[in-house]
Amino acid sequence: MPTPYTASARRLTLAALLALAPTLTVAQNTATPPATPAANAPKRVVDVLGTKFDSEIMLAGQRLQLNGAGLRFRAVFRVYAAGLYLGQKADTPEAVLGAPGAKRLNIVMLRDIDANELGKLFTRGMEKNASREDFVKAIPGTIRMGEIFAAKKRLASGESFQVDWVPGQGTIILINGKPAADPIKEPEFYSSLMKIWLGKDPADSNLKDALLGKVPPPGNETGT
Repeated sequence: MPTPYTASARRLTLAALLALAPTLTVAQNTATPPATPAANAPKRVVDVLGTKFDSEIMLAGQRLQLNGAGLRFRAVFRVYAAGLYLGQKADTPEAVLGAPGAKRLNIVMLRDIDANELGKLFTRGMEKNASREDFVKAIPGTIRMGEIFAAKKRLASGESFQVDWVPGQGTIILINGKPAADPIKEPEFYSSLMKIWLGKDPADSNLKDALLGKVPPPGNETGT
């Protein structure tokens, strides 16, 4: 039966989640290698004001294309650059979440940031955008996400993390291209996490439009 959900239980769950995150450990998983650029094709990159994203990658045996890329601003400061990879183009959140096959969100930091604080911000972003039912189902994965960022402690400018969806495995969070924990199997976690950027109250509405390919990346596409 569905887990009962009340406002008080929600507050207690979030308080416990944030309190536990700094002390939990991370189980390493190396079963799924990071995606690599697509083979047998000219390598093209999209330069987002100095941050380069390959126009195509391979993930879980599938060729993915860059759906869109842009910058996350906080006030006037650039926080990170992000690129979304899908098997086929999608210009709505529903199309992204409903797309079959593997997917990747690649985020490259442009400023040093406390990783544990970033994990807490992501948790709040998930709570704002997910339905109550989905957020309840996503809580185990959210705790594991907190473990990952608490263990990392700090993300420096130039470092990156990736959010992969791999059918049959679930969500894999990678730090600098290396899996940081076992896959999180609940699909509700993936959809709740992606709504941080693509939901009704996104972290940055301009970045949302950029990831959906509605505006061109603030840079140029070049060959290498």
